[in-house]
Amino acid sequence: MKNVSLLALIIISIIGCKPETPKEEWESLFNGQNLDGWDIKISGHELNDNFKNTFIVEDSIIKVNYAEYDTFTHEFGHLYYKVPYSKYRLRMQYRIFGELTPGSPYYAEANSGVMLHAQSAASQQLNQDFPASIEMQFLSRIDSSDRATGNLASPGTHVIRDNKLYTDHMMYATGKTFEDQWVNVEAIVLGDSVVHHVVEGDTVLTYYNPQIGGWEKDTTDRWLKDKTWVKKMAGTPLKEGYIALQAEGHPVWFRNIEILDLSKPNNSNGSE
Repeated sequence: MKNVSLLALIIISIIGCKPETPKEEWESLFNGQNLDGWDIKISGHELNDNFKNTFIVEDSIIKVNYAEYDTFTHEFGHLYYKVPYSKYRLRMQYRIFGELTPGSPYYAEANSGVMLHAQSAASQQLNQDFPASIEMQFLSRIDSSDRATGNLASPGTHVIRDNKLYTDHMMYATGKTFEDQWVNVEAIVLGDSVVHHVVEGDTVLTYYNPQIGGWEKDTTDRWLKDKTWVKKMAGTPLKEGYIALQAEGHPVWFRNIEILDLSKPNNSNGSE
């Protein structure tokens, strides 16, 4: 009986000492004080020329700022985190408010986003408006009409949907319309496998196999003047890239920008 009791104690002890699940290691991409760790590329301007203070930091918020603009004249801008990622979860809050800057294109009203798997800021051509990337689009209400946030815009890229190559520039989400408020968003990006757009905890869009494509067939200079590299790279899977916050004419704020790098062992549980 003593041996049985001892065995029972050992079993109970083993059950009671289950290893703890590793804690996820979320990292902040924004220090809340300045733009250290980020690159700026504004169309028509050299790398890290922060034209008219388009990107500023106040109150632990990255602000897309048009206070010094009289007129928007094609200064599409992007703020790039300097480290590329492949498999990750990215979360942040955005708030769109105020009025569209005079001269901005109509579609930029109450419109911003985050570019995922983007080409680097340094690789962009001088007058390039948008990086080749997959964009999780952020919107807010303009009037009484519904405008679901979390859509996909795909400058210089294609994706797979319903087992077919999806070549339209826009893929629309099924989500809520938001007012002038802070909105919680998350992108779950698994290399060149699958991407999920999550808004306020709800998955509003899923697509697969992001790849270079689209600009090589453009006969204008609207997107790129020199299309050599996109012609050469068309169809290449987008396995990794940069994260870039967008500025295209409407004031927008970003805060609490955090990433969970799923390539790290402690962070990879349940990522598929």
